[in-house]
Amino acid sequence: MDQHPAKPKLNYGKTFLIGFGFFGISVMWTLYNAYVPIYLQAGHAGFDAQGELGFGLGPGLTGVVMTLDNIAAFFLLPLIGVWSDRIWTRLGRRMPFILVLSPIAIAAFLVIPIAVGMIPVELNGQTGELGAQLAVFMLAIGVFLLAMASFRTPVIALMPDLTPSPLRSQANGIINMMGGVGTLIATLGSGILYSMGRITPFLFGGILMAVAVVVLFIFVKESPGSSVTARDDEGFGALQGIKRLPAEGRRSLALLMGAIFCWFVGYNAVETFLTSYGVSELAMSPGTAPLLMGVASLSFLVFAVPSGYIAARFGRRRTIITGLIVFGVLLVANFFLRNATLIWGVMAIGGMGWALVNINSLPMVIDISVSDADLGTYTGLYYIASQLAAVTGPIVNGYIVEWGHNDYNLIFLATPAFFLLAIVCMLGVTRGEAK
Repeated sequence: MDQHPAKPKLNYGKTFLIGFGFFGISVMWTLYNAYVPIYLQAGHAGFDAQGELGFGLGPGLTGVVMTLDNIAAFFLLPLIGVWSDRIWTRLGRRMPFILVLSPIAIAAFLVIPIAVGMIPVELNGQTGELGAQLAVFMLAIGVFLLAMASFRTPVIALMPDLTPSPLRSQANGIINMMGGVGTLIATLGSGILYSMGRITPFLFGGILMAVAVVVLFIFVKESPGSSVTARDDEGFGALQGIKRLPAEGRRSLALLMGAIFCWFVGYNAVETFLTSYGVSELAMSPGTAPLLMGVASLSFLVFAVPSGYIAARFGRRRTIITGLIVFGVLLVANFFLRNATLIWGVMAIGGMGWALVNINSLPMVIDISVSDADLGTYTGLYYIASQLAAVTGPIVNGYIVEWGHNDYNLIFLATPAFFLLAIVCMLGVTRGEAK
């Protein structure tokens, strides 16, 4: 008689359905990041918006506004994660947050282009004369950011809630693939949709988000098992789940969060300044340069699911370190070679290396936890590290480029340097593999 229990198998259909939540979020974020900076800067003397209405803000103030989502997420994501761990309703733990907050986010999202449409043509870009319109625009942005930040953790926490520990890397690969598809659809369709009217892309994104939420509500059912444990637990603070960790677990968690912070700061250098590098160093056109990052995004999308299976075979820590080394070495090589043809291959293979890192980091944080009753809390901890990097990265990497007299080629040293710091942290991590 076989004494070994049967290995759990990934439910692809259920995982795919859970991924609809991240799909909807990715569509809306992509459209937000594409159009809000244009609306903020249109009308500014140094910004050619090709006749689009806007508020005439400079790049500095625009950058501040565009980091508000990361600041909101930094504070809200962990708090909502803890809160959703400690409640149980007939709809589940995560679903009430999703059902209440997603309509608010969609409504605020639709107000953004409406507020721009309120701008009188003769006042386009005259910020001092656009007080009411700018107030409506910023209010819509604020509500949208708060709502999106608040239901993102519950959406992401559904995956570990409903997936056994040994299968979370594979499941996270599928979830990220769904997010990548959402980003791709929004990117490819935005131009055609915008030609139909300013509000059309936003309406399209809102409809897709609503469909995603309906799919989650109908087909994804939460289990009350771990929630009962969470309700009966004596600790209701964010630190209770961490206090239950042994000393080695807390040490691994701290090092892993340090590694996540470092590799996201490093990746941000490429993500933020690769287009500028293409234009200034390789003489690419502004229309072609973004394709460099598009190559990395596409290879990440293709390699997202295999990355989870590689980690299941060889271990998450080893897989993450390998991805950091592969991407980092390629970037250093590009720094010295400065080849306009080589960079395409660097970003294509680099995107695969980044998938090895990014797909397996969230499951690793989650599986350091002692109890599945704290999955939302640990999801929030992951976002503390990543969102702090999202706030810090553009500033740090911008000053590195400026220190080098605007030599954008320095990003190919800055990113590997932060990757190296992340590897040093990862070498000390002893927890987080599949249970």
